[in-house]
Amino acid sequence: MITSLSIKNYALIEKLSIDFSDGFSIITGETGAGKSIILGALGLVLGKRADLTSLKNKEEKCIIESHFEISKYNLQSFFKVNDLDYEDETIIRREILPSGKSRAFVNDSPVNLQELQELSLLLIDIHLQHQTQELSEEKVQFEIIDAIAGNQENIWDYQVFLKSYKSDKSKLNLLVKKQSESNKEQEYNTFLLDELVASNLKSGEQETLENDFEKLNNVEIIKESIDKSLAIANEEQIGVMYNLKEIKVSLQKIETFSPEYFSLLERITSLTIEFDDISDELNRCSEKLINDPEQLDLISQKLQLIYSLQKKHQVSSVEELLEIQTKLENSLLEIGNLETEIAVLTDSIEKKTVELDTLANTIHKKRIDSIPVLSQKLIAILETLGMPNVRFKIDINITSTYFENGKDELQFLFSANKGTDFGLLKKVASGGEMSRIMLAVKSILAQYSKLPTLIFDEIDSGVSGEIANKMGEIMKEMSQKMQIFAITHLPQIAAKGKAHFKVSKSTIGEETLSELKLLSREERLVEIAQMLSGTVVSDSALNHAKALLG
Repeated sequence: MITSLSIKNYALIEKLSIDFSDGFSIITGETGAGKSIILGALGLVLGKRADLTSLKNKEEKCIIESHFEISKYNLQSFFKVNDLDYEDETIIRREILPSGKSRAFVNDSPVNLQELQELSLLLIDIHLQHQTQELSEEKVQFEIIDAIAGNQENIWDYQVFLKSYKSDKSKLNLLVKKQSESNKEQEYNTFLLDELVASNLKSGEQETLENDFEKLNNVEIIKESIDKSLAIANEEQIGVMYNLKEIKVSLQKIETFSPEYFSLLERITSLTIEFDDISDELNRCSEKLINDPEQLDLISQKLQLIYSLQKKHQVSSVEELLEIQTKLENSLLEIGNLETEIAVLTDSIEKKTVELDTLANTIHKKRIDSIPVLSQKLIAILETLGMPNVRFKIDINITSTYFENGKDELQFLFSANKGTDFGLLKKVASGGEMSRIMLAVKSILAQYSKLPTLIFDEIDSGVSGEIANKMGEIMKEMSQKMQIFAITHLPQIAAKGKAHFKVSKSTIGEETLSELKLLSREERLVEIAQMLSGTVVSDSALNHAKALLG
């Protein structure tokens, strides 16, 4: 439960510090006095977004701090999961800086707003005036039914499977789309691949073929040139080889006379050996030269095939053609892999569908079983609140659609009077009736919830007199199990509280300030009397206030 709240530099509040007790607390004050400011400050400490308009003095930071006694609510696991220090008296602090940035701390550990909001859901339920209309929303109606049905764990399990199921469905849709697109290209890609495979291409082949083609295509001129070179090299008496040998013999005669001559002999010897090797190589080339028109035709055909494939695929080398061949092979292989992936995902989806259907059926059955309990409890409470002929008709039908909380559709119908047809809450219930139904719902949920604190912001809207008195009794009874706050304008409800706080607004110089004060018994008597009669307190109002306070 919340044990204290301190506010500094927020809206119309310069500085405020107040302690709260357990049980039933009342907050009253004139319209515009600042009750909404107190709720706004509490909302900030519980994770709502803030901006610079929250600051009273734009030059200083705003600090809101609240203490919570949480030892009875088994929240240790939340703190462990979020890596926070657990304390039985947990302190939440929110700071809004003049720059517009905000910071939040739980037991002095920094937290982000999401973590703060998740923690706040375990600490306080603030029921604002406009939220009474949310009772007519299907989502809220399911939450009520599921709380009584004890469906929360089943719904959590269902949502885990649903998230995984939707992820698989999304992946499957993408794969099926990809497969459809691939199938359209498969026939053409297969043709291209077969064409490349049949061409039996090899890396470096094009250069070799082009060289062989040039040789075979010019065999006669090549042979003529080689034979002429050989003749010049090896002609007796005048051939190059003969002359080189003659030079070598001449130099041998003088080699000992000077190192210079010896060097020349060595060089001519090397030249003779090299020229002899060249001559042998020319002989081998000459012997290999064969005029082979058939081989020339085969090489020409292969080169034309390569050139044609290069033009088709817009590349300039055999290596690039081989890369394309590999990509086509991988593409066709991927189509086969797609079929396997689709089969695996389809199997997974079928299994998850079975799990989802099982959980959805369990959720549905528990909801059906809880409807009579909810109807009886609602009717019993509302009869005491001046609605003796109220009836509810709650129909739940299971569908084939997977919703976030199961497969059910819900009709929550209501009739306030005998002889009137059932209708949707938002269409047939008045404002006062909606307030009473919401209080009845919150009262029932308090029996199933371990929530520490519940704040009602004028849930008594549209009621008065004895009905207001009964509403006060219900809230007082609820406070036996949880901390209850009621912001109210009705003296009948205000008199039921264990503690009574008043919000007031005052003007000091050029400043308007709001403050929250715990009333003494005498101050409380006057406050309730003023709620009964106005600013001027009559004796009868005082006596009435005394009677209400007992």
